[in-house]
Amino acid sequence: MRAVRLSFVRRRGFGSLAWASALDLFDQATAFGRLALVHVIMMAGDTLVTVSLAGSLFFSVSPTEAKTKVLLYLLLTVAPFAVVSPLLGPLIDRSTNGRRFLVATSALARCALCFSMASHLNSWILFPEAFFVLVASKLYVVTRGALVPEMARTDQFRERSATVDGSGWPSAVPSKERGFAGFNAQLTLLGTISGLLAGSIGAAILKSIGATSVLVFASFVFLVGVVASLRLQRPAPSLRIEVTSMTEVERDMQMLRPLGDREVLWGLSASAIVRFTVGFTTFLLAFGLRREHAALSWYAFALGMSAVGALIGLGLVTRIRNAVPESTLLTLSLLAIGLGSGATTLHPTLATQALLAGWLGICASVAQPSFDAITQRHVPPGAQGRTFARFAVRQQLLWVLGALIPVGIAMRFGTGDALVSIIGLATGLIYGLGRRMSPA
Repeated sequence: MRAVRLSFVRRRGFGSLAWASALDLFDQATAFGRLALVHVIMMAGDTLVTVSLAGSLFFSVSPTEAKTKVLLYLLLTVAPFAVVSPLLGPLIDRSTNGRRFLVATSALARCALCFSMASHLNSWILFPEAFFVLVASKLYVVTRGALVPEMARTDQFRERSATVDGSGWPSAVPSKERGFAGFNAQLTLLGTISGLLAGSIGAAILKSIGATSVLVFASFVFLVGVVASLRLQRPAPSLRIEVTSMTEVERDMQMLRPLGDREVLWGLSASAIVRFTVGFTTFLLAFGLRREHAALSWYAFALGMSAVGALIGLGLVTRIRNAVPESTLLTLSLLAIGLGSGATTLHPTLATQALLAGWLGICASVAQPSFDAITQRHVPPGAQGRTFARFAVRQQLLWVLGALIPVGIAMRFGTGDALVSIIGLATGLIYGLGRRMSPA
């Protein structure tokens, strides 16, 4: 009966997405439900770390000093992928049973590092510790990309024989047929809500006690994440065979085409550009608000609009994911970014920039689950770990590249918005037309 209920709610809009996400989160008897709980905890911990570092590296120092520290931090966000991609990606692929221990290891490492960082906020040791926190965080992100289809299909293999939806077709059809955009959207929604709650708590602790206490609180959150990670279910036997049965020849062939097939390659390019625009506009807004000596309430308003936009975008994904191909959703996201940024150039004020943050939240939350679904469908399960690691490197590089521009070059809101508009419209057209015209 549970499969019938989820089959029904996953076909509607945002309200049903939220309902399905809550059902999965509180149904700890399922593999995906346990993964959802782990994701909520991990996102809460990462948000607390971000709040503490923002309080110590950005808001508490002069604008000139903040620029130097932010540049160093941005470079640190890319470096962890140099460890995760070549070393840990293959490990994720070769062991389905070991993936839950990798998630637990990433949580345990962050627990210890956050506790240590609390003592080194004013020391140079903070930066190498922050680096290893990011390494552990990226390890979880990459492993989660491989765990989504694994956990979802584990549930579906167990339910397929007993569930039928209202149309008479089995509702627990294999994920390769149904796609993974809905599952990715659920995790994104739960992570967004968790981040909002944790961010509010962290901001209150930061204001009343200090950044040190935020990091101590984060260490306890990650400790809970260790326990939750160890509860992740083992994959279904048939899935374990599918993941580990790749021959050496098949693995070598996958190595020869590390970016996947045509659909995946084009999707990676589109999603990376979306990440570029998000990184660019995030730091354009941050330094623009500091330059205009805006009150902290403007930061909160912009963050709130971004979160609301993300929730709206997730509602759109779950409503139209079965009717509109993921590639079309990526095209529409890029074009929407271009049009929204272009409209903002007509009246580039603090209010319109905050609204643009919400608009970009919608576009990004439509684009990322769509690209994840493309990758999970087209890449063999035995190669998804290293594939997600490679893709995460490229997406993060584009995010950092976008962020570095407004950090290094002071520019007005209107100028930055015009640049984003041109990039969004041009790449949207190139992606939409190019993937159809390129040879298969």
